[in-house]
Amino acid sequence: MSDLKPINFTRGVPATESFPVEDVIDAAVASLKQHGRTMLQYGPAMGFAPLVEWLASWQGVKTNQVLTGNGSLQLVDFLCWYLLEPGSIVFTEAPTYDRTVTLLRRHKAQVIGIPLEADGPSIDALEIELKKHRPVFFYTIPDFQNPSGATCSGEKRRQIAALAEQHNFLLLEDAPYRALRYRGREEARLFDMAPHRTLHMSSFSKLIGPGPRLGFMFGDPALLSKIAKVAEETYISPNYLAHGIAYEWCRRRMLAPQIEKLKALYAPRLEACLAALATYMPDAQPTRPDGGFFLSITLPEGVETTAVRAAAATRNLNMADGLAFFPNGGGERFLRLPYCALTPDEIDEGIRRLAETVKEVSG
Repeated sequence: MSDLKPINFTRGVPATESFPVEDVIDAAVASLKQHGRTMLQYGPAMGFAPLVEWLASWQGVKTNQVLTGNGSLQLVDFLCWYLLEPGSIVFTEAPTYDRTVTLLRRHKAQVIGIPLEADGPSIDALEIELKKHRPVFFYTIPDFQNPSGATCSGEKRRQIAALAEQHNFLLLEDAPYRALRYRGREEARLFDMAPHRTLHMSSFSKLIGPGPRLGFMFGDPALLSKIAKVAEETYISPNYLAHGIAYEWCRRRMLAPQIEKLKALYAPRLEACLAALATYMPDAQPTRPDGGFFLSITLPEGVETTAVRAAAATRNLNMADGLAFFPNGGGERFLRLPYCALTPDEIDEGIRRLAETVKEVSG
């Protein structure tokens, strides 16, 4: 079995064939010729001014509502340094992005998971926890959630926004997959519903590639200026070189056609994953996302993720740890399946091996 080609259902990374390399090369040369002295110098912590202006126009906000950084996770770190102290309460979805949980724990926050349903966080569970705690913020991924693939319904978004108003907490809306909708209707952002209570963030990691390390956050200018002060005290200024190149690429109107290319590349991979599950694991009951990088399944009763991961490794099938996505325990039968970096054939073979593994473990 060790002779089998490795298949990695581990990390939610973009397909390397999706990177617009030649267009980025052209943008790099042009941006350095136009803005080289600025891009190679220190600058304001809010970010490279032409990029900030472009982002504001794209997102429909004012320039003082935009903060850029070296990836969105680092912006979360800066937010935590400003807002949290040991014992601060933060709500997340359960499951949620494991790196955010790690970051919150590093800041010694008390992380409380709100169970995730097919259409977003359980409002009943959220209301129960709000009777006991007032979080500093609620970290949520409303569109094509990592790791589950779920999208929060419009109704639940309205309820979450109303609860944030009622109980006086912030919403940290993480939306790196929002542009990658393959079908269905887009829901309004939490930022649109509660702009003064929401920090909306995203990045170009899933659109251009992770290499430029370009994340952005927009929201209340006064709060962003405080976060920018933490950023300045950490690295003086973000990566102006990469951000200047990304700005030129965007200025050339490369983003919209790139998103269409990504949809054309990734949508068949989602369909291949669902088709393979229907063929090899008809009882799996996967989530059925309308976009993004992930879907997830719950393993049969008595079959645990830890055992499946170990057995799958003997078939050169590498799986992520489902337990890591749950801040307060759980996830023993949870499996995330990132499909975007795999070809349809690799997806089919990977699910076939997974089905064999689950049968072996359950037998």
